[in-house]
Amino acid sequence: MVERTADGSAGDADYGPIGQAYAGYRRPDPEIAVAIETALGDARAVLNVGAGTGSYEPPDRTVTAVEPSAAMRAHRPAELPKAVDATAENLPFADDSFDAAMSTFSVHQWQDLGAGLAELRRVTRGPVVILTCDPTRLDQFWLADYAPEVIDTEARRYPSLSRLADGLGGRTTSTIVPIPLACTDGFNEAYYGRPEGLLDARARLSCSAWSFVGPDVHERFAAELQRDLEAGVWDERHNGLRRQAHFDGSLVLVVAEP
Repeated sequence: MVERTADGSAGDADYGPIGQAYAGYRRPDPEIAVAIETALGDARAVLNVGAGTGSYEPPDRTVTAVEPSAAMRAHRPAELPKAVDATAENLPFADDSFDAAMSTFSVHQWQDLGAGLAELRRVTRGPVVILTCDPTRLDQFWLADYAPEVIDTEARRYPSLSRLADGLGGRTTSTIVPIPLACTDGFNEAYYGRPEGLLDARARLSCSAWSFVGPDVHERFAAELQRDLEAGVWDERHNGLRRQAHFDGSLVLVVAEP
């Protein structure tokens, strides 16, 4: 049985407090949205598992959202359908109920990854589309120099691409998704060329990995980054990132066809 917090969160992070900042900082990015919608193909009935506040749910399709966190469900925009209170490991739907399924920044939260992937495949006739991060690519991001504890936390939590492929079966592809410079979805790497953004404590709150490190890490990170920005050290080390249109980091799209 999947254990859940008072908020209903079913993963390793409590989205009760995280959800308070999430909707304001984790807004769907248009370029990433295009990649997801393209991967969904011509599917009309789409399941979104770990749906959160509804990011990347395509507006021109019939979407059924599943989200265990009460805080995240409460912050879904009024124009989106209400989310079903359930977990990935126990989806309350019949076999082959949906044309396609999607999950964005969610699989690393599931208590039983294998069970969750098997459930996605069970209820989906067509492609399963997962937006996630490749843990082997996380240390390419400059945050590793300032808060290696956060990078290490993410690397432990995100499943390998091979685990996802094995769990979904069928024909699986993994493609790097370029992150745009003005990315509106505030995961850590979204700030690759705008480091000042991560000095905002609420921006860090909206990235669950920061909830696993103590106040000392937050304080050290902010002090060291602020110092290096003021002294021009960050710009010397990362020359050009402020003008680089895209960053090929750890963001990947995994697509499994049955």
